[in-house]
Amino acid sequence: MAGRRRAVAAVTALVLTMEAAVLVGLNLFLGKVADAQQMSLAGIEPRAMTISAVIGAVLVGGYVLGCALILLRTALRDAPPRGFWRIVLISCAVVHGVLGAFCVGLVGWLAFVLMMSVLGLIVWSLTWYGEAMAQPAGRPAEHPGDGPGVSAEPTGP
Repeated sequence: MAGRRRAVAAVTALVLTMEAAVLVGLNLFLGKVADAQQMSLAGIEPRAMTISAVIGAVLVGGYVLGCALILLRTALRDAPPRGFWRIVLISCAVVHGVLGAFCVGLVGWLAFVLMMSVLGLIVWSLTWYGEAMAQPAGRPAEHPGDGPGVSAEPTGP
């Protein structure tokens, strides 16, 4: 099971790394197009739009690459991301869900399928490295019936 967990986290990290490269390239390309055609939106100078596209490329690419690094660390150590790092991965999953919803209308079904595939990989990694791993395997449970599937004390006589 640990090998499959690690493989899913590593594949997700690889996919997110490729996605970061594509997003950076797309933003830089759109910035160049806006600059070359002297496009303007609501009176904003074309140079400002180009600089904004570059800043956006760095921020978006850094965010997605950061998520890939978190998953790579998770795969290498076979330890779940905790605290802030888990929240970052959850936010990445939410962003992919929202972008997937926008992709249907703006880009098409293929982009939607790709975004949902990445979302599925992130969620798969998060669930396989769930909170059940928080307790070390060698440590016995406090009560004989305790385990990940028990949520309450028995109420019988």
